[in-house]
Amino acid sequence: MEWVRGDTIGCGSFGTVNLVVPRKGFPNSPLMAVKSCETFRSVSLKNERQVLENLGFCPQIIRCFGDDCTVENGEKFYNLFLEYANKGSLADQVKKNGGNLIESDVRRYVRSILKGLSFVHAKGFVHCDIKLQNILLFNNGDVKIADFGLAKRNGEEKQSRMEIRGTPLNIAPESVHGSDYDSQVDIWALGCAMVEMFTGKPAWNFKPGTNVAALLIQIGATDELPAIPEDLSEEGKDFLGKCFVKDPKKRWTAEMLLDHPFMADEMNLVQEEEESNSPNFNLGEFSESPRCHFDFPDWVSTQSTASSQSIFQEKSKIEPSFPSHIPSVSDRLTCDEAPNWSVSESWITVR
Repeated sequence: MEWVRGDTIGCGSFGTVNLVVPRKGFPNSPLMAVKSCETFRSVSLKNERQVLENLGFCPQIIRCFGDDCTVENGEKFYNLFLEYANKGSLADQVKKNGGNLIESDVRRYVRSILKGLSFVHAKGFVHCDIKLQNILLFNNGDVKIADFGLAKRNGEEKQSRMEIRGTPLNIAPESVHGSDYDSQVDIWALGCAMVEMFTGKPAWNFKPGTNVAALLIQIGATDELPAIPEDLSEEGKDFLGKCFVKDPKKRWTAEMLLDHPFMADEMNLVQEEEESNSPNFNLGEFSESPRCHFDFPDWVSTQSTASSQSIFQEKSKIEPSFPSHIPSVSDRLTCDEAPNWSVSESWITVR
């Protein structure tokens, strides 16, 4: 693919992120972003490419469209083409909302992240750097995990006892004193990210300029746990309690957390939202399609339910000529006088 480097939309320790402008040959190509860095320091990007290739497709994980190398201004660059998230990161979303999110939004985002982590862990990988900046949002509502540059295989032998992967504020206790990076480190980091979504502040009370080594000792060598927000619901507090367990063997997994009541509440909210967006006339009330007039249930009679009455009242505001009495089937088939079947001038033949 021939492409042109567009506007810069991000940067980090790995390099820069730019929009991709296809030059020719790909008129219907998806909107993409390119992560680039000098070839001599491209280990992280190449690792991300390999991990994403091994993981395959998941709706909650950013898609990779390939890579290439270029020479620009006399320097060699390694380029990784990724799906473009047009609503930025979850960190951006928190800032746009005044520094924190409402609980229903927190549940929705956490559920998507858990689905992605469940997929990653089932494939035998660990992300190692879950944080708001690495969760990307899309206009269609999708929420996807990104930045797999530090990801590794679960149980993979560590390179060094002093190896540190990820962001110190989100690092799990076992990673501090033992450099262990198994799937449960992502769950601890998810808890830290959830606190930050809800409060707009890191899970640990860490001020700029504070000694990072002191923070790591606090996380890994003491019994102290991150503070759980007081305004969070009881289900939310319990959910965080399952994430903030010092012993990784007792910490809940992504699969277990997806079945937690806090996530069940999110499922109920989604169902309620779908029902609220559905038409007032609900065909689901029928057990089967009516075959004749007598097959209609009693909801069309004068003894209607409260919900049908409210629907009727709402329609009455729009259609004032609508009759105030809805006759039942029996009402329509009975009358005081016998019908006169002799009047047939306006009858039509139905075949």
